Amino acid sequence: MELPIDHFRLLGVSPSANAEEVLRAFQLRLDRPPKQGFTYEVLAQRSELLRLSADLLSNPAERQSYELALIEGSSGLELSSNREVAGLLLLWESNSSFQAFKLAKKALQPPQAPALGSGRESDLTLIAALSCRDASIEEQACRRYASGADLLQEGIQLLQRMGKLVEERKTLETDLKTLLPYRILDLLSREKEDDKSHQEGLILLEDFVNKRGGLEGKRNSEKIAGLNQNDFELFFLQIRKFLTAKEQSKIYVNWFRRGSEDAGFLAAFSLIASGFSYRKPELLQEARKYLRNINVNGFDPMPLIGCLDLLLGDVKQAESRFRSSSDEKLKDWLDNYPGETLGALCDYCRNWLKKDVLVGFRDIEFQTVNLDDWFDSKEVQIYVEQLETKGALGIAKAGFSFLSSLAPEQQIENDFSKSPEEQADLPMPGGALDEILKEKSFKSLLQRKEGFLIPGLVKKLIAKYDSTIELIKHSDFKSFILKRPIYTSSLAFILLFIFGISFGILTQRKPSENNDLNNISESKFAKPEDNKNKDNGSSEIVNSEESLDLSQLIPLTSLAPSNQEIKSLVESWLAGKADILNGSESQFLSTVARPSLFNRVIEQRKKDKLLGQKQIIDANITSINIVQRSDRRIEADVELNYQDKSISSSGEILSETVIPSLKVKYIIGKNKKNWLVVDYISGN
Repeated sequence: MELPIDHFRLLGVSPSANAEEVLRAFQLRLDRPPKQGFTYEVLAQRSELLRLSADLLSNPAERQSYELALIEGSSGLELSSNREVAGLLLLWESNSSFQAFKLAKKALQPPQAPALGSGRESDLTLIAALSCRDASIEEQACRRYASGADLLQEGIQLLQRMGKLVEERKTLETDLKTLLPYRILDLLSREKEDDKSHQEGLILLEDFVNKRGGLEGKRNSEKIAGLNQNDFELFFLQIRKFLTAKEQSKIYVNWFRRGSEDAGFLAAFSLIASGFSYRKPELLQEARKYLRNINVNGFDPMPLIGCLDLLLGDVKQAESRFRSSSDEKLKDWLDNYPGETLGALCDYCRNWLKKDVLVGFRDIEFQTVNLDDWFDSKEVQIYVEQLETKGALGIAKAGFSFLSSLAPEQQIENDFSKSPEEQADLPMPGGALDEILKEKSFKSLLQRKEGFLIPGLVKKLIAKYDSTIELIKHSDFKSFILKRPIYTSSLAFILLFIFGISFGILTQRKPSENNDLNNISESKFAKPEDNKNKDNGSSEIVNSEESLDLSQLIPLTSLAPSNQEIKSLVESWLAGKADILNGSESQFLSTVARPSLFNRVIEQRKKDKLLGQKQIIDANITSINIVQRSDRRIEADVELNYQDKSISSSGEILSETVIPSLKVKYIIGKNKKNWLVVDYISGN
């Protein structure tokens, strides 16, 4: 046998070691033989091999010749048959476990297999068992879990065939079971091209969960792979992102049929994700039955089923589902939504898809959830028409183009469409599954044996589903999420699309000579005298001394305020805010600003008063540009000459800010009575 090792490694010394160091290492190796139960014969042969290596390396002439042979390419040591087992033992001791296992396994197979019951057979089997386990550990350290598991399987099969070392075989079997989750993760996380490994991982995963008794772990799960329920949940969250929606739906359905209730919840979500992403509405219908079968205390499936009704074109039925929900907060949110009910349903559905459904799949990547694209799909329209419901057909024929105004990236605050008494900052229910599924380091699972998550994965998901996200965060220097175009214009489009040309509406829209779209929008909402002064479609107003009397302006109730009126409204806001922060009173700030914005100024004044100081603000508009208009919302880019001072009670200037050209975006909205400053973004 040629042993793939040289005399330096066999003895365990560096190639630069001198004769004294070689002899010292030799003596240490003699004094520390392995104690795993090897026979006296193999230990004696081991000592003889160590002595031969020590003699060669401590003899200058022989060592020089040997080193020259190594340089010329000589490698390995030729061993006689009676020393092969001792050589394999030394190979294992030199941390070459993989080679030792492969050679020992080969030596135990015909035609060179030793006699049954002989010491040689016993020693080779023990070397194979020890080197197999060490080789697997080395593979795991390199994160090659599947390879480590394969080595353990080889070792177990070898020991079963030999009928020896029962305790060592049990150790290997325990190691293999413990390695199972990491092995699955290794196989599933490989490149998409490695389909064979991926399919093997799927088979192992399905078998693993079945043995546990489903996702809930009903069959003494702690004895399976060494994972308690908490550890399993962390493992499961890690592997989801390596599976496609179709793969997940298939295995969840199988687990659900075997009695796993949690799998039914995930099966519904994966079917919806697959159906929505690949424009297969029939999968949404299939998902419906799993949602209905979920029997978890406190879980209300009605809003989710309502979302499916909406996606399948039945708006009336969708609203009915929401109204029949047991969640009073949801119904309150729906009742107080500042806009059309359809807009509320679309907002909720889009938020649910983005936050809860379309996450955790290898094949689904999205930036936004566009319901318009869904309903524009030919497959969806055909399927919806086949449902033969009035609501479905009506919307399908309209092409669902009105939904394009409900852009998913625009989480809208439009509650200023209500009167001040009715206004409420309403959060949107649902949308927290992403927090549960956030990525965690799988390395931590290797390092810890105790639980990581609160038990009950799917119950947590359902509980999280009932949490809320804020639509608006009130801060002067945080982005304000823009309001979508008004629904009435969208509905007008549907009427035009279905019933044809409406002469009255068309005649109100007078395009400018150059057909500029900005001019069309401006001509619809601006007064005639404003149109005369416009400079070829630009809605920008340079600072002018011509300003309306604030007493005549407030409150601003014009149906379509002119640019100058908008400018004066912003000036009123600036003046009123300056008065209050200066310690005075403002008679009109509450009538030009949304209540929450007005209260923000009052709170700021209270803080300054407690500190014994006040603010003097001087802000003058140098230019204003109307960038977007509708009959309830106006967006204006304003440039200010801005100065402020913080002054103590003794008159000392504490701080001073001067910004010659401060750019601010103002959002102006109309409630049932008048126009109000809703919010602003400084620095835009």
